[in-house]
Amino acid sequence: MKTDYSGVFRHNAAVAKYDEVVYAEDSYAFEINRRQRSWLRALVAAEFGAGRTTQHDFACGTGRAIESLAGAVRAAHGYDSAEPMLARAAAKGLDAQLHLIEEAGASPVPATTAPPSIVTVFRLFLNVSPAVRDRAVAFAGAILATADSGVLVIENHGNRRSLRHFARRPRRGSDAWFNELSTHEVKQCLDRQGFVLESIHGFALLPKGAYRVRWLRRIAGAIDETASRLPFLAPVSTNVVYVARRRAEATSSRSA
Repeated sequence: MKTDYSGVFRHNAAVAKYDEVVYAEDSYAFEINRRQRSWLRALVAAEFGAGRTTQHDFACGTGRAIESLAGAVRAAHGYDSAEPMLARAAAKGLDAQLHLIEEAGASPVPATTAPPSIVTVFRLFLNVSPAVRDRAVAFAGAILATADSGVLVIENHGNRRSLRHFARRPRRGSDAWFNELSTHEVKQCLDRQGFVLESIHGFALLPKGAYRVRWLRRIAGAIDETASRLPFLAPVSTNVVYVARRRAEATSSRSA
């Protein structure tokens, strides 16, 4: 399993490719992001009401999750260890405070803000080590001190229990990325940091390979669009998002 993912985005060419190729209009990632954006804004409106919460986006990259909630939150903070990523986010003119953090070590100290908050962690969990995942959730725990403080939202764009799993072709010496992450592993990480998983949401039932043939792309898109509205398909979707909240017992133990 490759876990040096963060090092890739220390190069401007890789950052540009991420924004301009991976998320090019009508691409697989672009369509997933479009669905996630609508859902994320609806979540914030239902959970907090418009403009009543602060977003803390861990591993914010070029600011895609911050863009998704622009105008829906009262303030936004983005945190990343890759300067080129933050530079590109800043160049977009995002209405957010951006923070450069250390790549390793103790969990970063978040900006001080009043609750409630939403902590978002997108495109990180799949391609990092368990220690980095723990660090990200510990960061969220510093913001979400109680069950009433807000919610934690985590993306897994390589769900092990999905059709993507069957696309894996082990190749000796291959340098290709193909990591997988199960919901069980995410639950374990959340539990270690005093969080409980509340819900799972799917945004792509089909793997990226289903979109490679141009004439099939529209059919695949229609399938994923429909599947994203069917909650029972979320656990077996390729791209899933988890909503978690501070466990009540964790809150009690901190206040004791």
